[in-house]
This record gives sequence, C-alpha cells and structure tokens, in this order.
Amino acid sequence: MKNRRFENWKPPIIEEGKLNKYNWVIQHKENLKLGYKTDVGAFTYINAKNDVLIGDNVQIGSHCSIYSISTIDNKEGPVILKKNCRIGSHSIIMPNVTVGENSIVGAFSFVNNDIPKNVVAFGVPVKMIREMSPDEVKKLREDIDDI
Repeated sequence: MKNRRFENWKPPIIEEGKLNKYNWVIQHKENLKLGYKTDVGAFTYINAKNDVLIGDNVQIGSHCSIYSISTIDNKEGPVILKKNCRIGSHSIIMPNVTVGENSIVGAFSFVNNDIPKNVVAFGVPVKMIREMSPDEVKKLREDIDDI
C-alpha cells in the first residue's frame, strides 16, 4: 500500500520566531537546512543559532526541542539529523549532536551524545538500546520509497 501522506509535500513558510502552518517554531531560521519530505511535529522548538541540518524524510515528533546552543551549560554546536531518522515526541536534542541515518530515538529522550546510524536509542540521558536488523532498516527505506 502506497503511503500518500507526503505526496504533495512542500516546505513550510518559516518566519523568525513565529509558529508556522504546522505549529512549530524556529529561531535563527537562516541557519536551518530542512530536507525534503521532513515532518516536524506541532509545538516543536528549534534554535538554529549554530546550524541545524534536518535530512530528507526525517520525522520529529511533537513537543520536541532542538538546541544548537545551550546557555545553561554554555554548549554550542550544530545539530545534524541524518536522512530518515525519527525523533520521538517530547525529546530534547542538545548542541553538537548527530543522529545517524535510519535511527530511531524514543519519546521523552534527552539526546546529549551522537547516535550512530541504524540503531534504536532512548532514555534520559539517551542510550543506544540495540542495532536494527537489516530487515528493519530495509522496511524503513521502503517506507520512504513509498512516499
């Protein structure tokens, strides 16, 4: 069965510091690279002061926070969400973090370290739980090919 959810996908119109059509907001919009057919959930906040790169087919759940700067602990750096990764709702991604291709981060996770490709990870702080099987990775890729 073909997934038609993104058949007519277009990037959202983004205004600095304002909720867009899908009810997510960004600061420093000039430093955001948004991939093709990305899905960012409602009430997600993105601070792209030091670059945020969101790859093609990335899914980000609702109520997530993505920070390329943290004034609490003075950390700064780009956030990179690679192609086809998925971030569960209410998760927090800290500066200088890369989430690998096809990886899945569970809901309510605090991501302060890099996540390799093709893994499932979750927790506070996030921990890699397991590698995905070749069949699971294949299924994820088939899902995006159907889009």
